Amino acid sequence: MERLKGKTAFISGGARGLGAEMARLLHGEGANVMVTDILEDEGHALANDHENMTFMAHDVLKEDQWIATIEATKEVYGGLDILVNNAGIAHNATTIEETSYEQWRKVVGIDLDAVFLGCKHGVGLMKGSGGSIINISSIYGIVGSAGQAPYHAAKGGVRLLTKALAVELAQLGYGIRVNSVHPGFVGTDMVRDGLRQAVENGLMPGENEAIEILTMQTPIGRLGVPRDIANAVLFLASEESAWMTGAELVVDGGYTAQ
Repeated sequence: MERLKGKTAFISGGARGLGAEMARLLHGEGANVMVTDILEDEGHALANDHENMTFMAHDVLKEDQWIATIEATKEVYGGLDILVNNAGIAHNATTIEETSYEQWRKVVGIDLDAVFLGCKHGVGLMKGSGGSIINISSIYGIVGSAGQAPYHAAKGGVRLLTKALAVELAQLGYGIRVNSVHPGFVGTDMVRDGLRQAVENGLMPGENEAIEILTMQTPIGRLGVPRDIANAVLFLASEESAWMTGAELVVDGGYTAQ
């Protein structure tokens, strides 16, 4: 199927993991795709394997680079229909007393401030023709856990920023829908890195044991795979979700239903 034929998508943090799977799936459904990331080798390799996919190096904390990549999307593909704010980092699990202000600012900067910048500059290109903004939050934007205060704060901020913009852009008549996706535990490099850090800080047992615990805590009986999340993004990018805005789509194997 070509559910996104003729549309253009922009995916931040798209060089590997969830972002790369989103890029491949949206491209496979007919979209032109602009991928941005600080991981240049992985990003170029991904784009080189696909026609109508472009990669640009992009530090999401720098507003001038948001302006440049959004403008390049317009120059290369003529517009923007789908914006996926996916770039993010995990927090090296620490208690609030052990968390430095520098650590706090880094996590909140990449996981929340960058979403603000993406929406701010993406809207300018999308408001003439409408489209879909998809902000990647987390189940940690809905529920809490120990040792992850900056990450919870950032992802919770993404959740409510999404709802605020959904109402604002609808009232302005821009025709832009804004929704959030809340992944559970997915077997990506970022999740594995986070588990290793939690083990090193004594907040969890060994890495394999931690994975077993998370699997047992997930009612569906397995961790997620990147395609699980990419499918949710595809749905929100397509016209099948045309009457959805301000929604939070939880994809977590039932973790938060307990």
